[in-house]
Amino acid sequence: MEETGGVGGASAYGASLAGGGFDFHKFAKQPHTIVRFLSWIFSIVVFSCITAEGFVNKSHSPDAHCVFNQNDSACHYAVGIGVIAFLACFFFLLLDAYMPLMSNAKERKYAVMADLGFSVVWTFLWFVCFCLLTSQWSRTLDVKGIPQDAARSAIAFSFFSIATWGILTYFALGRYRRGVADVTQSIYAESPPEQHTPYPPTYAPSAYTPTTYSPYPSSAPDDFQQPPFTPSTITTTTQPQGEYQPPNY
Repeated sequence: MEETGGVGGASAYGASLAGGGFDFHKFAKQPHTIVRFLSWIFSIVVFSCITAEGFVNKSHSPDAHCVFNQNDSACHYAVGIGVIAFLACFFFLLLDAYMPLMSNAKERKYAVMADLGFSVVWTFLWFVCFCLLTSQWSRTLDVKGIPQDAARSAIAFSFFSIATWGILTYFALGRYRRGVADVTQSIYAESPPEQHTPYPPTYAPSAYTPTTYSPYPSSAPDDFQQPPFTPSTITTTTQPQGEYQPPNY
């Protein structure tokens, strides 16, 4: 239904990713662009037929009335729907051309949602317009002096507009679903961040090399010896058994 483009053929909400540039030939060949252009032409036919030949006056009345059973509300309704549809088609054509330049997925989502909502509403309003014009034309008895071709053209292209705006609704719904799926898939496809990040090369710790130290030189002579023990340093006295004698100091 939609062609994908951009970098590596990736797309979001039916348009190529930002950075791919605008390709007019590719844009003109897209199905929703062709259908929107047809809707633009059909709206011009409807309101131009009614504004040019939709109001006539009878020979006995100076006032001009709508050719659809002299119901001016039917003509005004068809003109209003056609003019708004004409402006909306032009706006959405520009929006479709600008969408590949949108880098924010949320902005694309809002643009597609606006297209979807407007297409749904205008499909219903064109259906009401077709039913109203058909009903009033069937009740028109005196068709003398009435441009019947213009009236039938307005009815026919109102019916064609129902089909084209219905197709635009289908395209917008498909773009919205694919966009949501693409965004969800891109979120889950992202690799989780690494838990352990290695040191940068410039900050890598160097291997530890122990430093050896030489023994501290001693200035004391190595042949120092303790003086020998002499018995004269301690005075011992023989004490008779059974008598206490205080020690001599």
